[in-house]
Amino acid sequence: MPLAISQEQLGAPLSAPRKKTWTRKECDALEKMGVFEGQRYELIEGELIDKMGINSPHASFLVFLTAWAHCVFGSLHVRPQLQIDVSPEDNPTSRPQPDLCVTAQSYEHFFSSDPNPPGIRLLVEVADTTLHFDTTTKAALYARAGIADYWVLDVNGRRIIVHRNPEEGKYRSLTVFEAAELLSPLAAPESSFRLADSPF
Repeated sequence: MPLAISQEQLGAPLSAPRKKTWTRKECDALEKMGVFEGQRYELIEGELIDKMGINSPHASFLVFLTAWAHCVFGSLHVRPQLQIDVSPEDNPTSRPQPDLCVTAQSYEHFFSSDPNPPGIRLLVEVADTTLHFDTTTKAALYARAGIADYWVLDVNGRRIIVHRNPEEGKYRSLTVFEAAELLSPLAAPESSFRLADSPF
């Protein structure tokens, strides 16, 4: 007769199943082979994160934010949803694709390379289902890279979480701006952004 036991009685596993850690080099090879054709992934700490399926609110806020950034920084300095470099120690296993990146150099400088942290003036992620990931894993990745001004636009909370002062792999300053409050980027302090101005 079978014996009923609890999960606790089985004991802890001796080891967790091994995961495959991907590298940039491997992902580049797969991309050249057409494995990712018609798909969007970003490489974060050795894992491939699915970037497909952006919903309507996410897309709408990104369009609004991109239009604002074009006015403030000029269209040749604004890169929506394209990959960037991070810190040298993270680059082999991470190639994030932030929703919006503003660069000091204009677009033509990046035909054969990705923007690197010293040339990134502002980085933004638009979060609806990824708020925790964007404010933890990605925030740590961007802090280690020394990116000075990182915003997370919280679609559901209608607020912006601003990360600044990266030190020792962490942002020392986190400030929440509600929809009606004005926010100025570090790279353009004379300009301001207000989420409440969005028609969405």
